[in-house]
Amino acid sequence: MILAIKKFQKSIVLVLVALMAVVLFLSTIELAWIIIKDIMTPPILLLEIDELLELFGLFMLVLIGIELLDTIAKTYMNESANHAQIVMSVAIIAIARKVIILDVKDLSGLALIGIAAIILALSIGYYLIKTKDATVKESTQDPL
Repeated sequence: MILAIKKFQKSIVLVLVALMAVVLFLSTIELAWIIIKDIMTPPILLLEIDELLELFGLFMLVLIGIELLDTIAKTYMNESANHAQIVMSVAIIAIARKVIILDVKDLSGLALIGIAAIILALSIGYYLIKTKDATVKESTQDPL
């Protein structure tokens, strides 16, 4: 029964990987189209600040998608992958995307402190997980 569940889980993961690849391909085409459209509209080859922020946000969105694809493939296809480290990495990238496209004029000081606290907590968590993994690897290696 457990073997059947594992096979079912692997097949679902393969379907998710294929669907994520299609979404990433389409979002990359959409990003290219937006870039071409923005640089061809007058003034030609010049981008407004709003357009730049939109493009950076879309770039980060595609990068997050790539990271999610990598996460799905590594985590669920490889039993020995560190799930926590991969999830923390994706979370840090997602927060970085939000910070890049953030308009700080619209936020209060308390909201900015909250965002900084989230970034700090994720960074410390990632560091601790990474340090723990390095320690575990060192202790399990043969001394010879």
